[in-house]
Amino acid sequence: MKPARPGPSAGRDRCQEAQRLFDADQYNDYLYFHGFAIETAEVLADYWHKEIRRELGIDGDDGPDIPSLFRQKFQGSRYSFGYPACPRLEDQTHIFTLLQPERIGVSMTEEWQLVPEQSTSAIIVHHPAAKYFSV
Repeated sequence: MKPARPGPSAGRDRCQEAQRLFDADQYNDYLYFHGFAIETAEVLADYWHKEIRRELGIDGDDGPDIPSLFRQKFQGSRYSFGYPACPRLEDQTHIFTLLQPERIGVSMTEEWQLVPEQSTSAIIVHHPAAKYFSV
């Protein structure tokens, strides 16, 4: 199987557009555009988490509305690095070793930040007891 070749990237293209707005001193547009691009990555991660739950047949008890979803009325959790359940950003190197996201144009800085910035990674656990927590 041939590795995927990076093509046009929503993340890479969004970074270039954000930089263009910033360089043009269009700071208001830059802030709105940048925030929208970052949130789009998070929404897509939630979408794929929902799709995985659907494929596993464990989405039947998902909360019926947005407030119930914010109270985690669904089975499973998506744990991202840098948050309380997985505080060590450097642990992302394990995901990079396994999945080799460089094949699709995603890289990591020396500080373990993803590039393009509009990228996200996570460990998805679907055990019924998997829940978020706050410290």
